[in-house]
Amino acid sequence: MITLGPARPRRRMSLTPMIDVVFLLLIFFMLAARFGQDGVLVLSGGAGGGQSWSGPPRLVDFAPAGLWLNGNPMHTDALPDALLPLMQNPDDPVILRPRDGASLQDLSDLSERLQAAGLTRLILVEP
Repeated sequence: MITLGPARPRRRMSLTPMIDVVFLLLIFFMLAARFGQDGVLVLSGGAGGGQSWSGPPRLVDFAPAGLWLNGNPMHTDALPDALLPLMQNPDDPVILRPRDGASLQDLSDLSERLQAAGLTRLILVEP
């Protein structure tokens, strides 16, 4: 008969590797998560507002090639000054309509410029 020596007591399973894996997953999800909004683009909804339109039209078409106010070509710097005579007060709506090739960055730049000029109610419509 072959003897292998005295029987060793069974070793308890270590939880350290599992804790390490859970800790690494926690770090991964914390780094991958978005904790807040990077930026907010404030626009009013265009559909079903229920309010009647007052005053002259204020339609701004935008594209990478340029801007148009009520169908007339307009330079970006001159747009706020051209809109002021068409408005009774700063919270009158201004409708923004993208043309072919317009990007979200174009919309963001235009809305920031108009909001900096004091125009607070911007409505984005689909083309």
